[in-house]
This record gives sequence, structure tokens and C-alpha cells, in this order.
Amino acid sequence: QVQLVESGGGLVQPGGSLRLSCAASGSIVSINGMGWYRQAPGKERELVAAITSGGMANYADSVKGRFLISRDNAKNTVYLQMNSLKPEDTAVYYCNAGVQTYFRTNYYWGHGTQVTVSS
Repeated sequence: QVQLVESGGGLVQPGGSLRLSCAASGSIVSINGMGWYRQAPGKERELVAAITSGGMANYADSVKGRFLISRDNAKNTVYLQMNSLKPEDTAVYYCNAGVQTYFRTNYYWGHGTQVTVSS
């Protein structure tokens, strides 16, 4: 059993910053790619940023230059530093990870954390 738990969401004013964290726990042998997705009301879930086990990152065009994804492999944790936040960044942010257990490799999702950017 694998669990992903996100934290760090909240309400912030436009131009502000937030740092999201996602910790994986359970019967983990290794973790491959990790990423952050978001879903705004009435919209489909979209990729925000992803990072490989070796640290290579890619970003959605809408967040390039403002968001930074990183990970701590020793802690099975991925982070998303969000700067210069805009109202259109408002969404539920979900963590995703490709986890290898003793039996299989599967993708897991967290339950999400709300980010609201508003004055």
C-alpha cells in the first residue's frame, strides 16, 4: 500500500508565494517520476510540472519561470515552489508518483490540496 499526502496549500494574494509538499509512504522500493497536476473548477486536470528520479524537470508553459519543482529522494518527497501567483493558478493541486513496490510499478495520486489566489 502506498500513500501520497500533500500539504502547503492555502489562500494567498496575487503576486504571493506558496510551497507545496508531497510525501510518499508505504511499501516503496523506488520512485520514478513525480509530478504536480492541478484542476480548476469546470476544467480538466492538467500537468503543472514533473521531475524524473535524476532531477530533470519540465513545466507547463503557463508556469515556466514562476514555479520550481524539486524532490528529496531520501525522503520520498516532491516539492512545488510557486512564486508570482496569479488568480488563474487557483485550483486543487494533486501529487502523482510512479512507485515501484515489491510486486508492481503503479502510479499513485494524492487527495489534493486547495490553492486559492485572490485579493
